[in-house]
Amino acid sequence: MAIGIPKKDKFLDHNQVELVYAHKKSYQEIINSDLVEYKSIYSHASPKRLYFGDNLDVLRLLATEPEICGSINLIYIDPPFATESHFLSRKQSKAYDDTLTGAVFVEFLRERLIWLHQLLSNHGSIYLHLDEKMIFHIKLIMDEVFGAENYRNMIVRKKCNPKNYTRRTYGKTADFILFYTKSDTYIWNQPKVPLSENSKKEYQYIEPETGRKFMKVPLHAPGVRHGETGKPWRGKMPPPGKHWQYPPKTLDEMDARGEIFWSKNGNPRRKVYLNEHSGVGVQDIWLEFRDAYNQNVKITGYPTEKILIY
Repeated sequence: MAIGIPKKDKFLDHNQVELVYAHKKSYQEIINSDLVEYKSIYSHASPKRLYFGDNLDVLRLLATEPEICGSINLIYIDPPFATESHFLSRKQSKAYDDTLTGAVFVEFLRERLIWLHQLLSNHGSIYLHLDEKMIFHIKLIMDEVFGAENYRNMIVRKKCNPKNYTRRTYGKTADFILFYTKSDTYIWNQPKVPLSENSKKEYQYIEPETGRKFMKVPLHAPGVRHGETGKPWRGKMPPPGKHWQYPPKTLDEMDARGEIFWSKNGNPRRKVYLNEHSGVGVQDIWLEFRDAYNQNVKITGYPTEKILIY
């Protein structure tokens, strides 16, 4: 079995906080558990897999396949939320039971996360979706399994419109997505959104030669440097306590291309063009991906369906 077992019984280092609870299994107990065979409806020659059964057993099985174990680049999981509820479909047939709570729920999820860690590639990422009830417990488990240094974000998602709560508490309109990676060499394709109309107004200058809109930004950055970026350029030193963003040779090339704006006082600024702006990076608060039940979209009828993002 292609499983990497750490030298220590636990993932934890001396500076990490551990969540302790009853009947918590050791790493070796989980890794050495017995296999249950399942058959996929697709052939092994196909990259597609569909299994019917306990996902823990299937994860164990996948970890025995060298072409899969350690090669998965992206995992998203939406486990039960420990709601102590029974969920029905639109047609009132049973969908699933969400009855595990407390330590039992934590260990249920921890076992699966350990196997998912095995399946994930060194360049891979995992996103785990929960609400406020168990997110903080599982944050500690994710730190244990994936390493606190591989925590990237806790995304806050607005799941529904505000409601008229009758309870003596604030309305609950959010849930959370934990984003971890296997290492610091993970694949990252930054999602972006277009600039807002207000942001576009910052591009208030027009280049006469091309008609392109641009804004002016400093050519220097904080910090003293003693290399090329700390030397004079065109007879000018960077401001005190700062350095040029680029070496003088690069600045000369930028100026030759017309990418530097010179003020009447002879101060250089870099031109940033509106038509070259690729958009603003998505932040860790998501407002536009609400549950399908709260939007006028076609859904399957599954009671806790998340809206498809593509």
